[in-house]
Amino acid sequence: MARTARTTAPDGLPKGFRSAEQGWPALHRIPHPPYRLPLLGDVVGASRSTPMQDSLRYARRLGPIFRRRAFGKEFVFVWGGSLAADLADETRFAKHVGLGVANLRPVAGDGLFTAYNHEPNWQLAHDVLAPGFSREAMAGYHVMMLDVAARLTGHWDRAEASGRAVDVPGDMTKLTLETIARTGFGHDFGSFERSRPHPFVTAMVGTLGYAQRLNTVPAPLAPWLLRDATRRNAADIAHLNRTVDDLVRDRRAGGGGGDGDLLDRMLETAHPQTGERLSAQNVRRQVITFLVAGHETTSGALSFALHYLAQHPEVAARARAEVDRVWGDTERPGYDQVAKLRYVRRVLDESLRLWPTAPGFAREAREDTVLGGTHPMRRGAWALVLTGMLHRDPQVWGPDAERFDPDRFDAKAVRSRAPHTYKPFGTGARACIGRQFALHEATLVLGLLLRRYALRPDPGYRLRVTERLTLMPQGLRLHLDRRTPPPSAPGPAADAGQAREEGDRNGVSAPRCPVHRAGD
Repeated sequence: MARTARTTAPDGLPKGFRSAEQGWPALHRIPHPPYRLPLLGDVVGASRSTPMQDSLRYARRLGPIFRRRAFGKEFVFVWGGSLAADLADETRFAKHVGLGVANLRPVAGDGLFTAYNHEPNWQLAHDVLAPGFSREAMAGYHVMMLDVAARLTGHWDRAEASGRAVDVPGDMTKLTLETIARTGFGHDFGSFERSRPHPFVTAMVGTLGYAQRLNTVPAPLAPWLLRDATRRNAADIAHLNRTVDDLVRDRRAGGGGGDGDLLDRMLETAHPQTGERLSAQNVRRQVITFLVAGHETTSGALSFALHYLAQHPEVAARARAEVDRVWGDTERPGYDQVAKLRYVRRVLDESLRLWPTAPGFAREAREDTVLGGTHPMRRGAWALVLTGMLHRDPQVWGPDAERFDPDRFDAKAVRSRAPHTYKPFGTGARACIGRQFALHEATLVLGLLLRRYALRPDPGYRLRVTERLTLMPQGLRLHLDRRTPPPSAPGPAADAGQAREEGDRNGVSAPRCPVHRAGD
């Protein structure tokens, strides 16, 4: 792993750089919002609850690189396709742990998502856990994914029979939490048997919301302004820790038995070269990282996709026809059959384009450099790639970039686009290790739901997005109509067109560990 030599301070900024401004010698060349106030910064018209969506609005007005000031700190945002591609250069830039991500370190410490580049446990954990996302491992998880999905459809069948609308974000959160808990750690939270969210989910949402709130107040005043919230956050962290400690204790007491799942790998596998093992503290941090990150972003992706399917019945009909054609009347589709749902996957990709549930990622300069040949950056200076606007760059996606269109991800369109213009899972060596897990799970679930139900939106619903570091549709409910059984399975000729597309999409479909993929 390439590391930056400079150590990092507790606030996530390299030592010697107390604000982004100090690392950008020509910051005055970068535009900022009007009506900047002394001390407070760019707060006119801003919302404490939707800072990322505020940044999207500023981006449309200010261009592909801009800055915002808050409480004496200046932050640089980048979304232009060519600038984002420059920041993806791993020889010059590395992941930066800052903003809300650094605020999660009391929860996840040096876990895979929150580790600083100089901390050795990231590489150790990555190398130990990467085989857990191989094709063989994924095929094993597939059966458990089907089992959890059956609990969801049973829950939705009861709602449909009674004429009730379903709470899409709530049910997708239950689904994805149970999926990662069962496949990764052999645990069942009983989410579908509860009338309220599991306490783990409540604590997780609390910690994510608190991490975001920390960005909205001056750091010296946070202990006073967020006194009650800070106490609640400490209680939430303690609950997350207890839950994971109990899970690990049960596994140790049982002498393993997880069939080589992620927890078994954490507890029993040594690094293939060094022989080093994860410490007990790091095991806890990695489990929390996977339970939180492994379900929060996927539940959002599924929720946005179901929203767009309900709003675009012609897209839903085309996707449903593909499921009927490829899966036929198979009750439990096999692992390889999921990859054949090429159009369903495009629906998911396009939903993640418009609303990437991890809405940004930060990059810092390894050495003094010039971004895009125009903007000097000193070593340690960083910028936040605003993924939601990168995915709307009209120079990349066309003048209709705001429109939902899954055909943007057909093989020919993908090949025609410049690299590093679609980044819902981050970039480089620190990109999401569980990307293929999430994409397989989400494609499988969309296929199962499309085959079983017709989705009807609430006519009065308008998409609103909740921010808690990740993004989620707010208040999304759908009405369901059970479908008649699908037609019988087609013969080989019917699948020939699908087969031609196998492996020829945007370079992220092959079930292998994503961090080893070239060009990321």
